[in-house]
Amino acid sequence: MTRVTTPYRHERGAERRPPRAAAEERVWYASYGSNMRRARFETYLSGGRPSGAARTYAGCRDPRPPADSRLMHLPGALYFATESDVWTGGRAFYDPDAPGSVPARAYLITGGQFFDVVAQEMDREPGTGPAMDPTALAALPPGGRLRLGGGRYETLVHAGDVDGVPVLTFTAPWSMGDVAANPPSAAYLAHLAGGLAEAGAGDARAVARYLAGCPGAAGYWDEEEIARLV
Repeated sequence: MTRVTTPYRHERGAERRPPRAAAEERVWYASYGSNMRRARFETYLSGGRPSGAARTYAGCRDPRPPADSRLMHLPGALYFATESDVWTGGRAFYDPDAPGSVPARAYLITGGQFFDVVAQEMDREPGTGPAMDPTALAALPPGGRLRLGGGRYETLVHAGDVDGVPVLTFTAPWSMGDVAANPPSAAYLAHLAGGLAEAGAGDARAVARYLAGCPGAAGYWDEEEIARLV
């Protein structure tokens, strides 16, 4: 397990480091949602339709598999909000300013692949949509954000560094307290729980306890119900 530490929480006022990454340089993409399942994430890289999904993904322009993957813990909190058109129920979002710790499965990929994954999350073809500059993102200090647009997963977060490599993820432009919570569906919870277990975040009971405590799921799903889904 790797715990990601971020000495800075906001871009403003923090010392910016010189650009160090180009599209071919490595980054850790930290998934806290459905891409924790390796088989699903690989469809974002090579293209295809994940098992049980209604959508086919174009894949990255560079389809190479991750060079490595590991369990990480990001500072912040996971919560469920909005309505998923794939899973129904609430989607998972990451609030890096909230107290807590979020287990995530991190994949070592290139900066170019990371931007292509972001495009596909927003239902766009890789290489289309807002201009994505890996150099600009790499210049963010740990805790910095890069907002590409107002979409649900268009705010990129530099969550910290591991072994000198930036840990990147994406989330919504709003904070947890700015949006109404929405309970996730059973299918989505089962998928997240399976991804957490696959990543080594704990057994069924530990994973269920974590998810049952996340805003949106808390008070709607209890630990026993989620453990049965696992």
